[in-house]
Amino acid sequence: MLGKRNKNRSSETEKEGRFATVPDSDFEREGEKATGIGSILFAVMLFAAVCTAALAVGYALLGSIQVWSFVIALVVAALAASALRIASQWEKVVVLRLGKFNRIVGPGPFFVVPIVESCAMRVDTRVRVTTFGAEETLTNDLVPLDVDAVLFWMVWDAKAACTEVGDFTRAVRLAAQTALRDAIGRGSVAEVAIRREQLDRELKAALEEKVDAWGVTVLSVEVRDIVLPKELQDIMSLEAQAEQRKKARIILMEAEQDIAEILEEAGADYSDNDAALRLRAMHLLYESVRETGGTVVVPSSFSEGFGDVLPESLKGKMAGR
Repeated sequence: MLGKRNKNRSSETEKEGRFATVPDSDFEREGEKATGIGSILFAVMLFAAVCTAALAVGYALLGSIQVWSFVIALVVAALAASALRIASQWEKVVVLRLGKFNRIVGPGPFFVVPIVESCAMRVDTRVRVTTFGAEETLTNDLVPLDVDAVLFWMVWDAKAACTEVGDFTRAVRLAAQTALRDAIGRGSVAEVAIRREQLDRELKAALEEKVDAWGVTVLSVEVRDIVLPKELQDIMSLEAQAEQRKKARIILMEAEQDIAEILEEAGADYSDNDAALRLRAMHLLYESVRETGGTVVVPSSFSEGFGDVLPESLKGKMAGR
């Protein structure tokens, strides 16, 4: 019983891995991920510089460094280090003041008022790539399909992405999956399998209408793979073969009709000229011998057709005498 449960759990995990969306943490490759070491070192150096400057001012005023002056220097340095922030080139930072939206800052260095203001979210404004899929989704003719697609999108309004939706990355993924299932359910299996570009446009339009209020814009949606059931693949293959045979027979019949018309015209030309018909027969005989390099044995009954054009010596040979 336990083995059966583990087997079912492993199969479910495999299916989820196949059609799961890519997490936002995998947006960049490992070698391209940015580090915050520079910002940390800058904050440490700023803290040390402000602390040293505060101690120097206290020493200049009091003539000595007291314990309370050292504590004040540490507090001032901590406030200065927390007030100065740095945003990367591709980042927009949402700043709240006493819990209310105040401004969008970045990229580069910026200041916040300690305690009063806070950085609510750092939004990556670069183009993002998210893969998603729909497993065993029924079309309008009740055929289950497995569809895998990729979504290209980006955040254009950091304020809306922070204040209008709790987790815009997860919301975009789920909205894409829902739109894909709805689009598959509205069409037949033939429409989904053949009209991929139309399906891409429908998904893009549906997603744009839904995620625009979140400050997100959809650049493009591309269907990567459509997996049909094995039984349906065999049936569609037989149907395609039958259709090709039908087309081949139609083309052959049309060719036969053309040949018949040409032969009818040629027969009309030869019907009034027996000499031309005999010369044509001799020409065909010559061509067959020349192309194959063989010998043609003409039956005696057929040789009578050459009686008017062959000499008497050849007539006897061809008649078998």
